[in-house]
This record gives sequence, C-alpha cells and structure tokens, in this order.
Amino acid sequence: MSKLKLTMACWNYDRTRALQDGSVQPDGIDLNYLDLMVEETFFRMVRHQEFDVAEMSLSSYTVSLFKDPRRFIAIPVFPSRFFRHSCIYVSAKSGIREPKDLIGKKIGVPEYQMTAPVWIRGILSDHYGVPLDSVTYYTGGEEEPGRPEKQSLDLPSNIKVQAIPHDKTLSQMLRDGEIDALHTARMPSTYDGKTVLRLFENYGEVEREYYRQTKIFPTMHTIAIKREVYEQNRWIAQSLYKAFVEAQRRTYHDLRETAALKAMVPFLNWEIDQTIKEMGNDYWAYGVENNVKTLETFLRYHYEAGLSKRLLKPEELFAPEVLETFKI
Repeated sequence: MSKLKLTMACWNYDRTRALQDGSVQPDGIDLNYLDLMVEETFFRMVRHQEFDVAEMSLSSYTVSLFKDPRRFIAIPVFPSRFFRHSCIYVSAKSGIREPKDLIGKKIGVPEYQMTAPVWIRGILSDHYGVPLDSVTYYTGGEEEPGRPEKQSLDLPSNIKVQAIPHDKTLSQMLRDGEIDALHTARMPSTYDGKTVLRLFENYGEVEREYYRQTKIFPTMHTIAIKREVYEQNRWIAQSLYKAFVEAQRRTYHDLRETAALKAMVPFLNWEIDQTIKEMGNDYWAYGVENNVKTLETFLRYHYEAGLSKRLLKPEELFAPEVLETFKI
C-alpha cells in the first residue's frame, strides 16, 4: 500500500535527526525532510504555505489562529526550547545596569511577534517589574536591513512599535547607541562585551535560578501542519507525533551513552546528570499534559502583549487527536 508523501521543513536538530536520516518513519507517511534554517522555514510557511509540515515559531502559529482562514494546526512537539535571559543585549551607551533601567528605553526586536521576545517581555514584567508597555519597540533586520513582520498585527494603543529605517540594522543601531537594548534569538554580530553587553552576563546562574523558581523551560517552536492536509488525513497528527517522540527517545539514549561521547561537549555526561537531577528524565518534554504551566504562561504573555485577541488554553493550540495518549 502506498504511503502519503509529505514534505516537512525543519532544522537538523539531534532530536529530529532520526526523522531526517529515515531511521524513524512516521506510520503511513513517506516524509521528505528539508533541512532549512528556522528563519527561512518560518517565512516560507507563514507567507506562502510551501510545506505540508513545518517547524514554526510558537508565537507566529498562535497569531495565525486569529486569522481567517486558519491555515495551520499544530502537534505538541517542541523542537526548540530555550532559556532567554542570555538574549537581552544592551548598549554600553544606554546606562542600563539592571532590568528596571530598561523602563522608558528604546528596545530593538527583529519582529514584535517573535517567540523569544514574547518570553523576554513576559519574564521582565513578571520577575523584574518592567511593564511591557513601558518601552518603545523598534523592529527590523538584525543583520540585514528590511526585515518585515511575517504577519500583520493589530496591537493595543498602549503598545508602541515602530520600524527602523530600511537601510539600518538592529545590530549596528545597538552598537552605535541608537537603540538602548535588543531582545532577540540570535546573538548580534556587534556583541563584544564592551560596546554591546548582555543584561545578564551571568545568565547561566540566572536561568537556572529562574527554572528552580518556576519549573518553566520556555517553548520556542512547534510543529505545524497545513490545515487542508490535516483535514484530508486527520490520522497524520498522531502518526507524526509518535515519530517525533521516538526520534527524541533515541536522542535521550544517545546523550546518556558512556562508552563514547555522541556530542562534542567535553563534560556532557556531567551536564546530563545535573540536568536530570534538576529537571527529571524527560527534561525536553513533548505533549500538552507535561507542559501545561509552560504553555499557560506563554499564552498569558502572548495575550498581554496584544498578540492574542483572547486568552487561549493550551489544548486549543493542538490537534485533538494528540491530546490523549493511547494506552493498553
């Protein structure tokens, strides 16, 4: 019996590599895995729906749920998770020394709706007393001029967002002091620890303490399916989910290998032991049940940022077929 041919765009993560090399195959699916950088995948999927399945910014996906028609449906797989305290950069010319110094400043973001800044704004508000509407956000290309928002936004009047000049980049403006800080996913090329610094240079300690206090490991990306493909073959949500879980299980096993290091991290075994001690065996959890608090927090931040028209519940994000786990 022939399999359903689907094309999926996703970066080449260790946790998805078994899908990329074909050693794990989703039931009933002939998967064509395109290894593309996340920015390209997001742009092509959101703007043109080029792929049947794609890694997608969790924020962009959530924004899309308020568009008509709704073009995507997701499964609760999170190929990217990231603590973002390390991703707040400041200009040495800004005088910013602590989080509250951000109030009233000019803050760069490649896109206002990016997932990383959604988390950063929420964390700064919840934990450091920096209201998200206490600054002005400047959007545009971080390293290349002219980056637009992927989707049109209709924001509340108290949130101030404006585009930078088309011939400038956020990275250069941060170095030159034209913006005071930058919330981003990628380290800017102008970061040198002198003219451009991190707000939290001791971010490792800060992020670990954040996890100890909240038990949140922020979700960045999810896996989205074109809704028309899903509606014609609703079984693929469960099939893809199972395959992602199996690919991840193999990576968990590889990272616990002691005969030889499977990743180029000299103290890998110690790092994994410490991670499991602090976060448990399933420290990169998929599924809704294992991520309720994290997803609820993200959705609240998304709503408070004016990106969601109402406060969603975690289960509203995902295909209903993957909300329950089959048991014998």
